Amino acid sequence: MVGREQEQEQEQEQEQEQELRSGRTGGRLVLAGGMVCVCLAGAGCSGAGQGASVEGAGGGDPVAVLHRAADRLVAAGSAKARTAMQMASGGTRVTIRGEGVYDFAERLGQLKVRLPQDPAGTSEHRPITELLAPGALFMKNRGAGVPDDKWVRVETESLSDGNLVTGGATDPFAAAEVLRGTRTATFVGRTEVAGTAVRHYRGTADLARAARGASEGNRKALAAAAEGFATAEVPFDAYLDDEGRIRKVRHRFSFSNGQGDGTGTVDVASTTLLYDFGAAVRVRLPEDADIYAGRIAAEPGDTGEPGDTGATNDAAVGGKN
Repeated sequence: MVGREQEQEQEQEQEQEQELRSGRTGGRLVLAGGMVCVCLAGAGCSGAGQGASVEGAGGGDPVAVLHRAADRLVAAGSAKARTAMQMASGGTRVTIRGEGVYDFAERLGQLKVRLPQDPAGTSEHRPITELLAPGALFMKNRGAGVPDDKWVRVETESLSDGNLVTGGATDPFAAAEVLRGTRTATFVGRTEVAGTAVRHYRGTADLARAARGASEGNRKALAAAAEGFATAEVPFDAYLDDEGRIRKVRHRFSFSNGQGDGTGTVDVASTTLLYDFGAAVRVRLPEDADIYAGRIAAEPGDTGEPGDTGATNDAAVGGKN
């Protein structure tokens, strides 16, 4: 049974990497409060392999290697990124994908997040432009009454998932800093990601521990996620190149699905693919006058799930317009 679960997990990882490389997507998305919000029935997600640390074929102690992975990205400076966030309900899978660039030294990034079509396939959502900054998420083409020339700003520490799920794409540096909380890890073997030779590690990270070791911009957000998720333990698969830089990382997050009886969880698999290190990154954060501070109109499907700031709450948390 365990072997079959591992085979299924490997098949899902291969599917996600193909989606990241080819740009395929599909399924159903529910927008809550204008941001990506999961309201799916709990779908069992097999845990990643755990165990004592072992030496990683010349890479050193896996736990120590993974603790340093975020620092290796800072040293690299910047990279292009592709993201995929997969959710499952019954036999239906939903993938939200994004693409952009990230400056690890400045903690600034820009992603264009593309949402799946409506269930009937008749509505094409405009891509949401997201700007990632220390402690904040900015979104444009937010919809639901927000003017086209305005941005919505959300303080990530105010989100119960720490913006690991809310934006439909995990902040690439936050994804790396989750690995600072690695408690157990094993070296799986050598493989390739998008043609690059990598070491594959599998393990479990603790969000509370990650928050304590994170940069100032992610510390409070990861601490909020440690409190907001169903469990602070995050199974992961990480693929590092010979310079210790993350080429691909896949996390599995779990949180309550909000059912009235308090049972059940929602499982989300978030994958980040990094490539073209040293790519030029130009991110201009919005001025106060460009941030929408009105009230967001309710949309069908709004719920109280993690990441939902509320359909009638002020859109620009901390905005001054």
